[in-house]
Amino acid sequence: MAVSGVSGSGTSTATSSARAGIADNFDTFLNILTTQLKNQNPLDPLDTNQFTQQLVQFSGVEQQLKTNEFLETLMLAGQNTAKSDAVSYIGKEVTSSGKTGELTDTDPVFWAYSADANAANSTVTIKDSNGQVVYTQTGPISAGPGTFRWDGKGSDGNVKPNGVYTIDIKGKDANGKDVKISTASIGIVTAVDFTSDIPVLTVGSRRVSITDVTDVRIPDVTAADPEA
Repeated sequence: MAVSGVSGSGTSTATSSARAGIADNFDTFLNILTTQLKNQNPLDPLDTNQFTQQLVQFSGVEQQLKTNEFLETLMLAGQNTAKSDAVSYIGKEVTSSGKTGELTDTDPVFWAYSADANAANSTVTIKDSNGQVVYTQTGPISAGPGTFRWDGKGSDGNVKPNGVYTIDIKGKDANGKDVKISTASIGIVTAVDFTSDIPVLTVGSRRVSITDVTDVRIPDVTAADPEA
Protein backbone atom coordinates (compact mmCIF):
# COMPACT_ATOMS: atom_id res chain seq x y z
CA MET A 1 0.00 0.00 0.00
CA ALA A 2 1.47 3.31 -1.04
CA VAL A 3 1.93 5.82 1.73
CA SER A 4 1.45 9.42 0.73
CA GLY A 5 3.79 11.98 2.18
CA VAL A 6 2.61 14.49 4.74
CA SER A 7 1.81 17.75 3.05
CA GLY A 8 2.41 20.98 4.91
CA SER A 9 2.27 23.39 1.96
CA GLY A 10 -0.76 25.30 3.27
CA THR A 11 0.79 26.01 6.65
CA SER A 12 4.20 26.78 5.14
CA THR A 13 2.65 29.22 2.66
CA ALA A 14 0.77 31.00 5.43
CA THR A 15 3.93 31.26 7.53
CA SER A 16 5.93 32.56 4.56
CA SER A 17 3.27 35.17 3.80
CA ALA A 18 3.24 36.30 7.42
CA ARG A 19 7.03 36.58 7.49
CA ALA A 20 6.99 38.57 4.23
CA GLY A 21 4.37 40.91 5.64
CA ILE A 22 6.32 41.45 8.83
CA ALA A 23 9.50 42.10 6.82
CA ASP A 24 7.76 44.69 4.64
CA ASN A 25 6.21 46.42 7.65
CA PHE A 26 9.52 46.38 9.47
CA ASP A 27 11.30 48.02 6.52
CA THR A 28 8.53 50.61 6.25
CA PHE A 29 8.76 51.32 9.96
CA LEU A 30 12.55 51.84 9.75
CA ASN A 31 12.14 54.20 6.79
CA ILE A 32 9.55 56.24 8.66
CA LEU A 33 11.70 56.26 11.79
CA THR A 34 14.76 57.39 9.87
CA THR A 35 12.80 60.13 8.10
CA GLN A 36 11.31 61.39 11.35
CA LEU A 37 14.68 61.42 13.07
CA LYS A 38 16.20 63.36 10.19
CA ASN A 39 13.42 65.95 10.22
CA GLN A 40 12.75 66.25 13.94
CA ASN A 41 12.76 69.63 15.64
CA PRO A 42 16.00 69.99 17.59
CA LEU A 43 14.13 72.06 20.17
CA ASP A 44 11.39 69.40 20.54
CA PRO A 45 12.96 65.98 19.81
CA LEU A 46 10.78 62.93 19.25
CA ASP A 47 10.26 60.43 22.05
CA THR A 48 12.67 57.63 21.21
CA ASN A 49 11.17 55.33 23.88
CA GLN A 50 8.12 54.75 21.70
CA PHE A 51 10.29 53.80 18.74
CA THR A 52 12.32 51.47 20.90
CA GLN A 53 9.17 49.75 22.17
CA GLN A 54 7.92 49.26 18.64
CA LEU A 55 11.26 47.81 17.59
CA VAL A 56 11.06 45.35 20.47
CA GLN A 57 7.50 44.38 19.46
CA PHE A 58 8.53 43.75 15.87
CA SER A 59 11.47 41.67 17.04
CA GLY A 60 9.17 39.63 19.31
CA VAL A 61 6.77 38.91 16.46
CA GLU A 62 9.64 37.82 14.24
CA GLN A 63 10.92 35.44 16.91
CA GLN A 64 7.41 34.01 17.37
CA LEU A 65 7.16 33.30 13.65
CA LYS A 66 10.48 31.49 13.77
CA THR A 67 9.27 29.45 16.76
CA ASN A 68 6.04 28.52 14.97
CA GLU A 69 8.00 27.49 11.89
CA PHE A 70 10.25 25.27 14.01
CA LEU A 71 7.29 23.66 15.77
CA GLU A 72 5.58 22.97 12.42
CA THR A 73 8.74 21.24 11.20
CA LEU A 74 8.83 19.08 14.32
CA MET A 75 5.14 18.22 13.92
CA LEU A 76 5.59 17.15 10.29
CA ALA A 77 8.63 15.06 11.21
CA GLY A 78 6.64 13.38 13.98
CA GLN A 79 3.77 12.58 11.61
CA ASN A 80 6.12 11.02 9.07
CA THR A 81 7.81 8.98 11.79
CA ALA A 82 4.43 7.72 13.04
CA LYS A 83 3.50 6.63 9.51
CA SER A 84 6.79 4.83 9.04
CA ASP A 85 6.36 3.06 12.37
CA ALA A 86 2.82 1.99 11.44
CA VAL A 87 3.92 0.65 8.03
CA SER A 88 6.55 -1.48 9.78
CA TYR A 89 3.67 -3.44 11.36
CA ILE A 90 2.78 -5.00 7.99
CA GLY A 91 3.67 -8.68 7.99
CA LYS A 92 4.03 -8.72 11.78
CA GLU A 93 1.86 -10.70 14.18
CA VAL A 94 0.04 -8.39 16.57
CA THR A 95 -1.99 -8.91 19.70
CA SER A 96 -4.85 -6.49 20.28
CA SER A 97 -7.57 -6.16 22.87
CA GLY A 98 -10.73 -8.03 21.93
CA LYS A 99 -12.37 -11.43 21.59
CA THR A 100 -12.61 -11.89 17.82
CA GLY A 101 -10.43 -13.95 15.48
CA GLU A 102 -10.62 -14.93 11.82
CA LEU A 103 -10.65 -18.49 10.49
CA THR A 104 -9.23 -18.99 6.98
CA ASP A 105 -8.42 -21.91 4.71
CA THR A 106 -4.73 -21.67 5.55
CA ASP A 107 -4.63 -20.51 9.16
CA PRO A 108 -6.30 -21.60 12.40
CA VAL A 109 -7.45 -18.97 14.88
CA PHE A 110 -5.22 -17.90 17.74
CA TRP A 111 -6.28 -15.97 20.80
CA ALA A 112 -4.21 -14.74 23.72
CA TYR A 113 -5.54 -14.87 27.26
CA SER A 114 -4.40 -13.96 30.74
CA ALA A 115 -5.72 -15.51 33.95
CA ASP A 116 -5.42 -13.68 37.26
CA ALA A 117 -5.07 -17.00 39.13
CA ASN A 118 -5.04 -20.73 38.53
CA ALA A 119 -8.39 -21.87 37.18
CA ALA A 120 -8.97 -25.49 38.19
CA ASN A 121 -12.04 -25.53 35.96
CA SER A 122 -12.48 -23.40 32.87
CA THR A 123 -14.79 -23.38 29.88
CA VAL A 124 -13.82 -22.07 26.46
CA THR A 125 -16.76 -21.11 24.27
CA ILE A 126 -16.42 -20.10 20.60
CA LYS A 127 -19.30 -18.52 18.70
CA ASP A 128 -19.77 -17.67 15.03
CA SER A 129 -20.78 -14.26 13.65
CA ASN A 130 -24.46 -15.12 14.31
CA GLY A 131 -23.82 -15.76 18.00
CA GLN A 132 -24.23 -19.54 17.68
CA VAL A 133 -21.95 -21.70 19.81
CA VAL A 134 -19.79 -23.84 17.52
CA TYR A 135 -17.15 -25.16 19.92
CA THR A 136 -16.64 -25.66 23.66
CA GLN A 137 -13.75 -27.05 25.66
CA THR A 138 -13.19 -27.51 29.38
CA GLY A 139 -10.05 -27.95 31.43
CA PRO A 140 -7.65 -26.21 33.82
CA ILE A 141 -5.81 -22.99 33.02
CA SER A 142 -2.68 -21.79 34.76
CA ALA A 143 -2.32 -18.27 36.06
CA GLY A 144 -0.67 -15.77 33.75
CA PRO A 145 -0.59 -15.34 29.97
CA GLY A 146 -1.27 -18.09 27.46
CA THR A 147 -2.62 -18.76 23.97
CA PHE A 148 -5.51 -20.80 22.62
CA ARG A 149 -5.56 -22.35 19.16
CA TRP A 150 -8.70 -23.41 17.32
CA ASP A 151 -8.36 -25.29 14.03
CA GLY A 152 -11.94 -24.58 12.95
CA LYS A 153 -13.40 -27.95 13.84
CA GLY A 154 -16.61 -27.62 15.81
CA SER A 155 -17.73 -29.68 18.75
CA ASP A 156 -19.92 -31.65 16.32
CA GLY A 157 -16.77 -32.75 14.44
CA ASN A 158 -17.51 -30.65 11.34
CA VAL A 159 -15.13 -28.02 10.00
CA LYS A 160 -16.73 -24.60 10.25
CA PRO A 161 -16.75 -22.07 7.39
CA ASN A 162 -14.24 -19.27 7.17
CA GLY A 163 -15.18 -16.12 8.97
CA VAL A 164 -14.89 -14.15 12.19
CA TYR A 165 -15.42 -16.01 15.46
CA THR A 166 -15.62 -14.87 19.06
CA ILE A 167 -14.09 -16.53 22.11
CA ASP A 168 -15.16 -16.39 25.74
CA ILE A 169 -13.25 -18.04 28.58
CA LYS A 170 -14.67 -18.43 32.07
CA GLY A 171 -12.92 -20.13 34.96
CA LYS A 172 -13.16 -21.00 38.65
CA ASP A 173 -10.45 -21.84 41.15
CA ALA A 174 -10.32 -24.94 43.35
CA ASN A 175 -12.68 -23.27 45.83
CA GLY A 176 -15.28 -22.49 43.17
CA LYS A 177 -14.47 -18.78 43.13
CA ASP A 178 -14.57 -17.01 39.76
CA VAL A 179 -11.20 -16.31 38.15
CA LYS A 180 -10.90 -13.27 35.91
CA ILE A 181 -9.65 -14.31 32.45
CA SER A 182 -9.13 -11.64 29.80
CA THR A 183 -8.72 -12.39 26.08
CA ALA A 184 -7.06 -10.71 23.13
CA SER A 185 -6.98 -11.26 19.37
CA ILE A 186 -3.89 -12.35 17.43
CA GLY A 187 -3.35 -11.93 13.69
CA ILE A 188 -1.06 -10.81 10.87
CA VAL A 189 -1.16 -7.19 9.71
CA THR A 190 -1.72 -6.89 5.96
CA ALA A 191 -2.35 -3.15 5.50
CA VAL A 192 -2.43 0.22 7.24
CA ASP A 193 -5.07 2.93 6.81
CA PHE A 194 -4.04 6.56 7.45
CA THR A 195 -7.36 8.26 6.70
CA SER A 196 -8.17 8.58 10.42
CA ASP A 197 -6.31 10.60 13.05
CA ILE A 198 -4.84 7.33 14.36
CA PRO A 199 -3.45 4.66 11.98
CA VAL A 200 -5.76 1.64 11.64
CA LEU A 201 -4.29 -1.79 10.94
CA THR A 202 -5.98 -4.41 8.79
CA VAL A 203 -5.73 -7.84 10.44
CA GLY A 204 -7.53 -10.33 8.24
CA SER A 205 -10.95 -8.79 7.74
CA ARG A 206 -10.75 -6.90 11.03
CA ARG A 207 -9.70 -3.28 11.50
CA VAL A 208 -7.62 -2.64 14.60
CA SER A 209 -6.62 0.78 15.89
CA ILE A 210 -2.89 0.92 16.46
CA THR A 211 -3.57 2.15 20.00
CA ASP A 212 -5.28 -1.18 20.77
CA VAL A 213 -2.17 -3.20 19.92
CA THR A 214 -0.53 -4.65 23.03
CA ASP A 215 2.17 -6.82 21.45
CA VAL A 216 4.04 -7.04 18.14
CA ARG A 217 6.25 -9.91 17.02
CA ILE A 218 7.68 -11.59 13.95
CA PRO A 219 5.55 -14.68 13.13
CA ASP A 220 7.31 -17.90 14.11
CA VAL A 221 6.29 -20.39 11.45
CA THR A 222 8.56 -23.09 12.84
CA ALA A 223 7.15 -23.09 16.36
CA ALA A 224 4.70 -25.77 17.41
CA ASP A 225 1.07 -24.69 17.56
CA PRO A 226 0.23 -23.69 21.15
CA GLU A 227 -2.72 -25.31 22.88
CA ALA A 228 -4.85 -24.09 25.72
